[in-house]
Amino acid sequence: MKKQKIYLETTLFSYYFDENRDAHADTVRLFEDITAGKYEAYTSDYVLRELENTTNEKCNKMLALIDQYNITVLGLDQEAEQLANAYVEQGVIPVKYRTDGIHIAVAAVNELDMIISMNFRHIVKRKTKLGTANSNTLNGYHAIEIYSPMEVHDENT
Repeated sequence: MKKQKIYLETTLFSYYFDENRDAHADTVRLFEDITAGKYEAYTSDYVLRELENTTNEKCNKMLALIDQYNITVLGLDQEAEQLANAYVEQGVIPVKYRTDGIHIAVAAVNELDMIISMNFRHIVKRKTKLGTANSNTLNGYHAIEIYSPMEVHDENT
């Protein structure tokens, strides 16, 4: 069976350290699954930019996860930017939250299997899943599976 390629969105890096959040344990377990070889993990320079908006101490801890878990960082990508623009134009992602669309587009453009996120407002929701799948197909990309860490963990147990 092929190892699935997953994109880790910004929220996961925060949830990893926030022990008071409901999804903390599932998020840590996802990172452990990466170490165990269940997934090939990716993130992007877009995530790094968002992480850099946090306090220095927290930022450094979150960035350290990338090396600790051998996560590949994908660069800025004009093709992904254009696909994210299509999501906005089609009303799938609000223009104010275009970066959320960029995360999904980076996964699509780089032919990853899924994006994992705790962003339930603009990423892990039915409208986004259906809309981005439709837009990806119209633009020559495959649909990206979108999940929370809880859903992925349940799948592996």
